Amino acid sequence: MGARCSGESTKPVFVGIYGAVLGGFAVSALFFLLSSFSSLSTPPLPLPTTPAAAANLSRSAPALPETMYNRPIWKPPPRESRMPSPRAFRLTRDMVAARARDGAIVVTFGNYAFLDFILTWVRHLTDLGVDNLLVGAMDTKLLRELYLRGVPVFDMGSRMATEDAGWGSPTFHKMGREKVLLINALLPFGYELLMCDTDMVWLKNPLPYLARYPDADLLTSSDQVIPTVTDDSLENWREVTGAFNIGIFHWRPTEPSKRLAKDWKDLVLSDDKLWDQNAFNDLVHKVFGQPVEGQDDLVYSYDGKLKLGVLPASIFCSGHTYFVQGIYKQLHLEPYAVHTTFQYAGTEGKRHRLREAMLFFDRPSYYDSPGGFLSFKPNIPKSLLLDGAHTVESHFALVNYQLKQIRTALAIASLLKRTLVMPPLWCRLDRMWFGHPGVMEGTMTRQPFLCPMDHVFEVHVMLKDLPKEEFGPHIDFREYSFLENPSLPQEVKESLLEVQLCDDHSSRCSAVNRTDKHRPLLLPRNSTEEKLLNIFSSYKSVKTIQFSSMVDAFGGFADAAVEMKFRDRVKRYVGLWCCVEFREIGHIYYDMYWDEKPGWKPHPPETREQDHPPWS
Repeated sequence: MGARCSGESTKPVFVGIYGAVLGGFAVSALFFLLSSFSSLSTPPLPLPTTPAAAANLSRSAPALPETMYNRPIWKPPPRESRMPSPRAFRLTRDMVAARARDGAIVVTFGNYAFLDFILTWVRHLTDLGVDNLLVGAMDTKLLRELYLRGVPVFDMGSRMATEDAGWGSPTFHKMGREKVLLINALLPFGYELLMCDTDMVWLKNPLPYLARYPDADLLTSSDQVIPTVTDDSLENWREVTGAFNIGIFHWRPTEPSKRLAKDWKDLVLSDDKLWDQNAFNDLVHKVFGQPVEGQDDLVYSYDGKLKLGVLPASIFCSGHTYFVQGIYKQLHLEPYAVHTTFQYAGTEGKRHRLREAMLFFDRPSYYDSPGGFLSFKPNIPKSLLLDGAHTVESHFALVNYQLKQIRTALAIASLLKRTLVMPPLWCRLDRMWFGHPGVMEGTMTRQPFLCPMDHVFEVHVMLKDLPKEEFGPHIDFREYSFLENPSLPQEVKESLLEVQLCDDHSSRCSAVNRTDKHRPLLLPRNSTEEKLLNIFSSYKSVKTIQFSSMVDAFGGFADAAVEMKFRDRVKRYVGLWCCVEFREIGHIYYDMYWDEKPGWKPHPPETREQDHPPWS
């Protein structure tokens, strides 16, 4: 990739171009002034070091003296040093030059609420040997945390709150505008820019792929769910119907791309309610449809001069093409990235999706719950999973059968004060925001398929601290792949108690338990609360208790008030399926206690008055 590495100017770009944010630096100045009077105490890295990361730490010393700009990633500042001044964190050409490689820089940005996402994003890149990256901090708390962890960071001067910005909120739109401003700030430096959202991860070094298309002014990802190619070439732009997604896109510092960035900036600043992605798509499609001569996979767009290519959604994956369709597996391709779009539980759902795929890097404490874990092997009859047509009725029959087992597991986990490892969840039908025939026509979704947990469960609700006096004790949970995660400590893997259910009056069930520690513990079906507490009180030190089945494993709570609180809690754990075609109200609510309602059928609400969850 060609470089344009002028280092003549160190004037802060956000000050020089956007004077409106100047006041924000005064706030951070006070923060850093107070910080500078004490020595830095570097927090321990929350991420284990891999050989690739270690190699990155031990790379040969740069020709120039080591600075905060060129320091190897994950190498924290000296313990006795002071926090640099706010000016040191301003985005400048020299800062980018110190981090760029082969004329390219990879950038993401966010606030403190996304610290774990950002650390995961950086970790994936450094494990791939990519260190030409920078992270923009939208608040001083994130900036300090990243600096102390050895992550190259700059201050965006945004002065945002440290909390999560929900989709569509004013803060969400503010973050979008900041992205546009950032692109306009970086392009004049003359480096190729790979701009990324923090809710995506890299699985393969993308820079060699992007270098295959040196004449493209812009390469963008998309929300395309129907593949237009079956290899790793760019999408056939003539067949792309999904919106261009600005969570992953690559800009070259050409005049057409700079003009697009400026017009995009002007457009989003003119209307604070305008979604930056919609504005981008509108601009790009102003002129669209003339192929670039000799490069049929590129198209002239925007002003008729900008050469655009669409990254293949099979390997630059969305949340649908990766987690639901698994196109890359079916086409035997190697994915470069996954962006956690097409999901239904906000930031918590994005995090859980990455955890299910074992792509998220958590702190060590996540893998060793104080009370231990509870897991079970789900029981699903072949007839429910494979037989008959894939209809709304057969989908709900399959999911409801699993819900009943999960409900029992949640009760036992609550009783034993253990963290439940969720089972894999099978679905017959896809979930969208609109009516569809079960799966979207033209996609590669297989039926049945292993569906993400947020297709059925309200992950964000399950993680809430609901009042204990009203909903009973919190029930912690982990993703279905948790016990297979390489980050799981060996002592957790080896501390396992297997439990098999048996008939209470059978001779096998009445036999003396655990005379052989290598044999499973036998537990009578429909055991009472007292029996469960009595039996498992001897195994509190065991890290994981694994049931062979949850069908008829628990006879119920002894205290009606305790059971009522549990019911009120878990009723809120399930969401809805969407949607039946050609209906004004097409969604159908899941019901955790469907089996207690004679004649229950999976039907959408008939009226707006009926359109509410079964617990409300």
